[in-house]
Amino acid sequence: MTSLWKSLLRSDLPPDIFEDLHYAVFGLGDSSYEKFCWPAKKLSRRLDSLGATALCPRAEGDTQHMLGTDGAFEPWVSSVTQALLRLLPLPPGLLLSPDEGLTTPRVTTSPSTAEELQSGGDQLLEHDVYNLFELTKNERITADDWYQDVRQFEFLCEDDISYEPGDIAVIHPEANPSDVDAFLTMMRWAKIADDPIRIQHVFEDQSLPDHLPIVSTLRILFTRYLDFSAVPKRSFFSLLKYLTTDEREREKLEEFASPEGAEELYEYTTRAHRTIHEVLSEFRAVRVPRDHIFDLFPPLRAREFSIASAVRAHPRAVHLCVAIINYKTKLKARRRGVGTAYLAALPIGGTRLRIGLTKGLLALPPDTTTPVICIGPGTGVAPARAVLQARVHADAADNTLYFGHRASGKDAHYAHEWTALADAGKLTYRVAASRDGPEGTRRMYVQDLIRQDAKRVWDLIDAKGAWVYVSGSSNKMPAGVRAALVDIVREEGKLDEDEAREYVSRLEREERLFEECWS
Repeated sequence: MTSLWKSLLRSDLPPDIFEDLHYAVFGLGDSSYEKFCWPAKKLSRRLDSLGATALCPRAEGDTQHMLGTDGAFEPWVSSVTQALLRLLPLPPGLLLSPDEGLTTPRVTTSPSTAEELQSGGDQLLEHDVYNLFELTKNERITADDWYQDVRQFEFLCEDDISYEPGDIAVIHPEANPSDVDAFLTMMRWAKIADDPIRIQHVFEDQSLPDHLPIVSTLRILFTRYLDFSAVPKRSFFSLLKYLTTDEREREKLEEFASPEGAEELYEYTTRAHRTIHEVLSEFRAVRVPRDHIFDLFPPLRAREFSIASAVRAHPRAVHLCVAIINYKTKLKARRRGVGTAYLAALPIGGTRLRIGLTKGLLALPPDTTTPVICIGPGTGVAPARAVLQARVHADAADNTLYFGHRASGKDAHYAHEWTALADAGKLTYRVAASRDGPEGTRRMYVQDLIRQDAKRVWDLIDAKGAWVYVSGSSNKMPAGVRAALVDIVREEGKLDEDEAREYVSRLEREERLFEECWS
């Protein structure tokens, strides 16, 4: 994709090179991010500038929509279909196939043998980005009586590894064995759960889970590759309605799958955090054919974590700072994150797993005398820790950290490290504890500290060319920090509002302002 985009950006391309090209673009994004669906917007604008013609208006799928990305996707598919029919009409007498029932599955399965199952091996070993690590630390770093369990994980690799601050650790979790047992029993698959089966991919334009072996078992598939703990999308119900033998269940499933049932579906699934497992336990007449499991169940996706260490400071090691997801839903059901629950349960000593290392979005100043400002509240301090460790290891001392948390002594991640670096003159450490003040007083956040330090921040950025790193939750924090930077530029730089915003945007274009945020 990168090479394609670079080719499209060539300045010598004629403005009419795509005059015979019709295109349609659907973006995927999260509207809590400032640059929502930005790649889709840039792509469609570039195609327009090169003479291409849009089949229909660009659509943008938003995970914040009550139907998720499906909320925009299905209307867009209808628009594309109608546009194609106008551009390329069907021959006389030929009509579009109506929705006539259960579609042909994307795979076929057949019995296999234990020998083939054993000889299959681990597909992750075939990929260069994955290395074998041993878990050396699994330690809670928040107070025992604090509501949130945040862990420090440390992994050690047998081989030399290379990564940079801001890079990502990719971990493929496994579902809890007792949860898998309960699910397989509920689905009436317990007796065949360990029978080896061969999986043949029939429709290769329809995806399968990454690193899927050719021979597996239902137990392995629902432990490592298919997710029965996800909140189902509307497409799930569109298929499920064909798999029940009960007419009342079918009517309800058809209602959930219809545009008119969107609000009720949202209340039933998204708002209540009802999982696929829970849905299937309520629709007891559903029978899922084995060949359709890849059509019905979403893949158990890999989890990505910002690395919280610098390899120069910790050779062959990867550190992670992870908040363990554990809460009660509106149904009063205990909900645990599949990925974080998997990590939290890993024992020290003998635990070995494969971790992928992929490139992130950050870069360090080539000159160690260039100041850096890291802004990382909560677990957003993970990439900041990697940046600061790399800087300190390179004897760069002009470092600033703005760290935000809730309560002193409860969730001040790595406070002892920051204090030690500050005492050694290698870090300016500024911390905002939002719940430390008396009840009723205004809460203090990282953006408030930045405003307090306006003159110093302006001097670092404008006079000394500082690089700024913002990392953490994508809720209100990134926008709040950016607004604080704009205020500082406007007031200290004596610019108007538009000029101040352009100044901050230029920092981003020059790769002196980085944001690594997640929802």
